[in-house]
Amino acid sequence: MKTQLTGKKAEDVACSFLIKNGLVLVTRNYRCRFGEIDLIMQDADMLVFVEVRYRKNNSFGDGAESVNQQKQRKLIFTANQYLLQHPHNGPMRFDVVALSAEHTPQWINNAFSDF
Repeated sequence: MKTQLTGKKAEDVACSFLIKNGLVLVTRNYRCRFGEIDLIMQDADMLVFVEVRYRKNNSFGDGAESVNQQKQRKLIFTANQYLLQHPHNGPMRFDVVALSAEHTPQWINNAFSDF
């Protein structure tokens, strides 16, 4: 339960940070059989799929480093499922927001792509 609460707080911080930077929230915690996307946001005409990663400390690498190829593949499958249900004809991208207890959010715009 504590881990879920920490994750929700991290998503709240990331969402607020992105909104302050001009993005608009579309949905949170989209789930399907392939996985979950933490935040789906709009940046002008761009649809943005956001993975939020929190690390208490960076002893084992920062949160952004944990978005490996396997995680990217799951996010791509999940995003494609979302797009089947919510068609979007404009550009799209995947962003990562990495958070740690001692730092401000690290926003990696267009962290990886498949589109």
